[in-house]
Amino acid sequence: MPDNSNARSRILASIRMSLGGSSTPEAIAADYASIPRPYTRSSVADQGALLDLFIDRLLEYDAGFYRCNRGGIATLVADILTLRDKRRLAIPSGIPADWLPEGFEFAVADTWRNDQLDKIEGTLSACAVAIAETGTIVVQNVPGQGPRALSLVPDYFLCVVFAEQIVATVPEAFDRIEATSALPTTFISGPSATADIEMTRIKGVHGPRFLDVILVV
Repeated sequence: MPDNSNARSRILASIRMSLGGSSTPEAIAADYASIPRPYTRSSVADQGALLDLFIDRLLEYDAGFYRCNRGGIATLVADILTLRDKRRLAIPSGIPADWLPEGFEFAVADTWRNDQLDKIEGTLSACAVAIAETGTIVVQNVPGQGPRALSLVPDYFLCVVFAEQIVATVPEAFDRIEATSALPTTFISGPSATADIEMTRIKGVHGPRFLDVILVV
């Protein structure tokens, strides 16, 4: 079987050489580092303004939003699941036990197949970081967040976000996850939806149709 990755590298190297560049990894890295980046990389907004912006974006995306303190997570999870009429959720390993209310079933599903996840009522997860300007939640394959399939396959996703995890911009979010940047990472901006098919908005095409966010302050 041909090595397509090497063929691709040779083609790209040939293009760079024809444009007067270099094909060595060091030179490519230097060229990339020298690209001007005048876009906004940070914000001077205080935490209150960031929280307000994040909440505004979530509501604009038609996501559910709830707020509690650190001691009230389990109670709020129970209230939300009752409101959503859900009793059984998938969770990643590493979710704090005090987030999980009694009277519901939470199944550790890190190794579940997609067909198993498709039958579960939803997922409860933590996040790595959240972005105020885009209303985005970033989830990585680490304890408490789990494999990408957990946040993509079930129809419902409930995510716990702490106030200190919210940053203003996308570059700040990348700085936060730099140490784990090689891990599978999912960026979630509201419930999954697309209008690619005949300009008709359809939910749940490439992720959960319903998203609720608990903001812990």
